[in-house]
Amino acid sequence: MNQILTKSKYVLGLECPRHLWITFNQPEKIRKVTLAEEFKFSEGDKVGQLAKTLFSDGIDLSVENYSENLQKTKDVMKKGRPLFEAGFAFENCFSRADILVPVGKEWNIIEVKSGTEVKDINVHDVSFQKYVYEANGLKIRKCFLMHLNKEYFRNGKLDVKKILMQEDITSQVNLAIKDIKERIDKLFEIISSDKPPKAGLLIDKMIKKGNHDCFTENCIDDLPENHVFCLYRGNKLACELFENGIIHIKDIPQHIKLNGKQNIQRECEMKNKVYVDKEGIKEFLATLKYPVHYLDFEAFSTAIPMFDGLKSYSQVPFQFSLHIAKKESSKPEHHAFWYNGNGDPREDFIIALKKVIEEKGTVLVYNRSFEIGRLKELAEHFPEHKEWIDNVLKRIVDLLVPFREFSYYNPKQQGSASIKDVLPAITGENYKEMEIGDGGTASVEFFNMCYNDGKDVREALLKYCELDTLAEVMIVEKLTELVK
Repeated sequence: MNQILTKSKYVLGLECPRHLWITFNQPEKIRKVTLAEEFKFSEGDKVGQLAKTLFSDGIDLSVENYSENLQKTKDVMKKGRPLFEAGFAFENCFSRADILVPVGKEWNIIEVKSGTEVKDINVHDVSFQKYVYEANGLKIRKCFLMHLNKEYFRNGKLDVKKILMQEDITSQVNLAIKDIKERIDKLFEIISSDKPPKAGLLIDKMIKKGNHDCFTENCIDDLPENHVFCLYRGNKLACELFENGIIHIKDIPQHIKLNGKQNIQRECEMKNKVYVDKEGIKEFLATLKYPVHYLDFEAFSTAIPMFDGLKSYSQVPFQFSLHIAKKESSKPEHHAFWYNGNGDPREDFIIALKKVIEEKGTVLVYNRSFEIGRLKELAEHFPEHKEWIDNVLKRIVDLLVPFREFSYYNPKQQGSASIKDVLPAITGENYKEMEIGDGGTASVEFFNMCYNDGKDVREALLKYCELDTLAEVMIVEKLTELVK
């Protein structure tokens, strides 16, 4: 059976030839899409539907069956109206256009993306479309990318003409299309090969910047724990080591120049030990002033802003967990907030937070950029709370610091300073048995429950968020033990 190269698979092949081969030849290895990814796709669909509203006389040709789509497209081509999802095939290549707009006897391609800027990979996406369409006799006049306007703030009714913006990418597409036949032939050669291309191809991708991650997609089989790609900021060095057959951090030769943190990783692996810089940990702990507020936020974001004062993908906080330790040895008391409604949760969120955070003492978070960002946004939208928020911002300390600085490093972290990896490494506790065990799932489950009549997951959300701040408590206690 002939293999069909769609525009999505063409783009995938440019990002990672190995994953393209797996998609066609070992589809059972493709991992299941996560709940957060499903939500992202649905948000993209919403942007696509929004774009169609700009062409009231458009004809929608979207059907799953290739043959039916091709026939429907052929039937309406002469009507001189904008077409949605018009499909064309040429030499086992198949492409549907998000929007084709007639301009006299020519056509404009409008590719709709839910991002906020033009990316190189978008240009190659459209170049594939133009190649297939022109092979079918269409005269393409211009190529456009329609995407979300990152400067648009919602204020009242959504202004579709302002939230969506269109950029002319014709010149970039014409440049990319020059070598497209060679690229397509190479991808078909990869697809029909008996074996996948060498994993090293992930280093020399045809397109350097895309969305594909070879590690989350399992494009490389059987990597050991603490492989060279776990090196802190290893990047090019990790790729070179891998290409030279050095897979494990402990096997990196001594003559290979590593930075200080990478040296710690190699030393810990070779000697199977944990690295502890007591002075560095003491210096961090000295920044904590009691009462210490262990704080964590959960938030959701949507492509199309739901409430006033939001931009595309603005984070909307809906939940927090707070443990307050009055003194170093005291048992922390727990406070929690979870929005229970179907409107804008932000004001309820900030009012609830003001009731429990005390006027003095450290506010401890993990990876502070997230909480700081949300608080600043709340201060901007609710200026009546700005003075209080500014006071909190001055007191924020980041628990990520001692792990990012390698004051503590355990090989079980595998190069990561994420709280999900630090917690089990330093305490033995983990998130594995949680019904909800990560922030992406938490935000989608909340959104579905409150805005899509989804299942009730309040208890699971409360437990997950509580564990985030309890994890901070346990980590600080362990650090304190290590330096005593």
